Amino acid sequence: MAGESVRWGILATGGIAAAFAADLVDLPGAEIVAVASRRRESAEAFAERFGVERAYGDWESLAADPDVDVVYVATPHAAHRAAAGLCLEAGRNVLCEKPFTLNLREAEELVALAREHDRFLMEAMWMYCNPLVRRLKSLVEDGAIGEVRTVHADFGLAGPFPAAHRLRDRALGGGALLDLGVYPVSFAQLLLGEPDGVAASAVLSPEGVDLQTGAVLSWESGALASLHCSIVGGTAVTASVTGSRGRIDIPSGFFHPDRFVLHRDGRDPEEFAADPADGPRTSLRHEAAEVTRALRAGEKESPLVPLEGTLAVMRTLDAVRERIGVRYPGEETAGDEVAVLAG
Repeated sequence: MAGESVRWGILATGGIAAAFAADLVDLPGAEIVAVASRRRESAEAFAERFGVERAYGDWESLAADPDVDVVYVATPHAAHRAAAGLCLEAGRNVLCEKPFTLNLREAEELVALAREHDRFLMEAMWMYCNPLVRRLKSLVEDGAIGEVRTVHADFGLAGPFPAAHRLRDRALGGGALLDLGVYPVSFAQLLLGEPDGVAASAVLSPEGVDLQTGAVLSWESGALASLHCSIVGGTAVTASVTGSRGRIDIPSGFFHPDRFVLHRDGRDPEEFAADPADGPRTSLRHEAAEVTRALRAGEKESPLVPLEGTLAVMRTLDAVRERIGVRYPGEETAGDEVAVLAG
């Protein structure tokens, strides 16, 4: 695929799909050739809006389209396993929205399918592809603040969200943790890897999803991460990383920052700002560009968003949910498995 345009299919037509398509339209070497929804009218309206040639009223037709190189799966969480699995089995490469799946079992199934069919697969964790986040990670790895001791991160929305909203719909994988908490967890594990211990507490809704959750992750190195997510209170959405010789603060929007400040012991603070040439900080183009690069290179996964890292985050999310008592439809029969994973 080297030198060729990467031809995209978009599966689902909601807000995140529209945001991704808007960024993809302006990405060199990328072309949207098809879109699918379970409602043909929705697919046709999306196609007209973004100048897409083919609109399908079912997922199967998109998965079977030989002109599609890669499918961006933008369905609600609960449908990720089915939608991405359908595309992988049909021979399509896949970029699947976060959270990758509802649980580790489903995530492992997708990874196995990708390897069985020799296809590219990546979670759309756009934070990992953000140039400024990558710069922060590089500074930490290079020892700019010494050995990491603590990570703090929060993500909360004010709401209130009615019971019928997707964020409170148990059948859709609702709750603060999977929708928002995946970012603090992924941020901590980007810097420290998979934790050795997980503690958590939450306030649950009458529907059985978490309205807000606090988690403390621990590592054998002595590092701790204090993480919070909420759909009942708008937080500052900040993050900080403290090491043995300094600290890094992200003052707002930590998962798509416009700047961060490095405090080294005995030195003046240094501010690192996003490069305007990289586009708006809310852009999804960086993850699309990484998929384009990987496909052209013949890679089956991205070094920026490796599959083992995605599985590790899902293990942590499963462990948090076991501790706070949140399960989704279909998981009740697999309770013993979830409990073992939460260990």
